[in-house]
Amino acid sequence: MKKIALIILLSPLLIFAQKLGDVAPPEPPKEFPPNTLGLDLMIGEGGFGLGGFYRKDLSDNLTWFTDLSFSEVKDDREFEYIDYWGRVIVVGKKNRVFQLPVYTGFQYRLFKESLTENLRPYITIGAGPNFVITTPFDKEFFGAFGSAQAKIGIGGYAGIGANFGINPRNLLGLNVRYYYSHLFDGGVEGMQGVFRENLTGIYLTITLGTMF
Repeated sequence: MKKIALIILLSPLLIFAQKLGDVAPPEPPKEFPPNTLGLDLMIGEGGFGLGGFYRKDLSDNLTWFTDLSFSEVKDDREFEYIDYWGRVIVVGKKNRVFQLPVYTGFQYRLFKESLTENLRPYITIGAGPNFVITTPFDKEFFGAFGSAQAKIGIGGYAGIGANFGINPRNLLGLNVRYYYSHLFDGGVEGMQGVFRENLTGIYLTITLGTMF
């Protein structure tokens, strides 16, 4: 009898809840502003780097972007140690090598229909000119830029990453990119007597931006 009485008491509540669920409209999809301006904090094999970017949404899944960054490129053969006086010594190193790529490309969002807006994975690809700068390693870091030399190459990157959160103003993301660049005119000399025409590297990038 107690079970029957409980069912009788709960039945109106269940019917009301069902009708309320039928009446309540589904939550509309989250919309983000189409423009984003921000910074890239880069961690790679050669150390840290810094970049900036602008993105423009072309559709729900496709975004056009342009970006630039500045980072150091190191040779796999470099062996670094600190001497008795605290100086950083790299045997056989002649020049520091920096790159300043200016790329444009596209970002494509993945799994939009199956994942919530809180997690927005994507793949990305970009290409463009890469300005490569060398400075003498035997000179002080900043003072060596007075003797800098520059070359231009062609390169690009491919990557995969994701943006997080549903804040319509602030962008937070994380991605991994593989960079490749080809230089002409004999390449650049990082290690003594070793000229590199192809520069490569993998970077883990933290993305911070403002959407508007």
